[in-house]
Amino acid sequence: TDLWQRIRVGYAIPQPSLHKKTQQQLDWFVKHPEYMARVVERARPYLHYIVDQLEQRNMPLELALLPIVESGFQPFAYSHGRAAGLWQFIPGTGIAYGLEQNWWYDGRRDVYASTEAATRYLKKLGTVFDNDWLLALASYNAGMGTVGRAVKRNTRKHRATDFWSLDLPRETQAYVPRLLALAKIFAHAEQYGVNLKKQAHEPAFMVVNIGSQLDLSKAALLSEVSLEQLFQLNPGFNRTYTPPQGPHRLLIPIDNVELFKKNLAALPVDERVQWQRHKIKTGENLSSIAYRYKIKASIIREVNHLANNNIRAGAYL
Repeated sequence: TDLWQRIRVGYAIPQPSLHKKTQQQLDWFVKHPEYMARVVERARPYLHYIVDQLEQRNMPLELALLPIVESGFQPFAYSHGRAAGLWQFIPGTGIAYGLEQNWWYDGRRDVYASTEAATRYLKKLGTVFDNDWLLALASYNAGMGTVGRAVKRNTRKHRATDFWSLDLPRETQAYVPRLLALAKIFAHAEQYGVNLKKQAHEPAFMVVNIGSQLDLSKAALLSEVSLEQLFQLNPGFNRTYTPPQGPHRLLIPIDNVELFKKNLAALPVDERVQWQRHKIKTGENLSSIAYRYKIKASIIREVNHLANNNIRAGAYL
């Protein structure tokens, strides 16, 4: 019934002995109990879904701890290398795994979509490296090509090709031991001074199909959930409205789902959204656009912070 126990039972990455690099990482975590307390609390809403995705693919449950290494379980995390979300997808890899990125939405930050993509990607890496999960993890960090070339170099020199024997980037040399250290700590949390509050092995949220575009402030009211909590579960949205072309779904706290569904069904269609995004076409001016939407040009100027009526084709209002 305890999700943390479920994770420990699902460990499947061999650690016959504690490598010195793993010990270094473990020592850092033990010296920073306040950080460990923060990541455990941040993980709470997302952990069951991550474990569920890993179990469906028959993967080691140590991988449920990987977002600690990647983002500290912060769904809005953004790195200097343009990686984003819990799983820190870079733009190209995100697109390759179906994570759309546009003005409205960034699928790399979408907990639901990015977790599915990350577990699928990790499963592929595990298959490529014959279920050597240390090499798969190294590839997730440094790229499959980097690890593959390191393996080939050692093969040519008749050297061992396990993770610890490869010449890999410094970041990757620390990255894999960091996850192994976390797995060790969570396996013996009390011994290492980590307070793991029991967490029920049940969903924290449910995916609700909303059918079309919706104002997130309205969704918060309908579900009686704070806007902050709603964004924490739905961090993929760049605006306070869901995208007109989708995804037309929201993650709603499990206890508020039925209320949200009931209230959404009773919401008139014309109250779902209160503004539209317009791409300016050649020949259009502010007056013609205002006429089309049956509002005053002065209101368009105000909400778009325009100093005058000058607009250009290709821009958005």
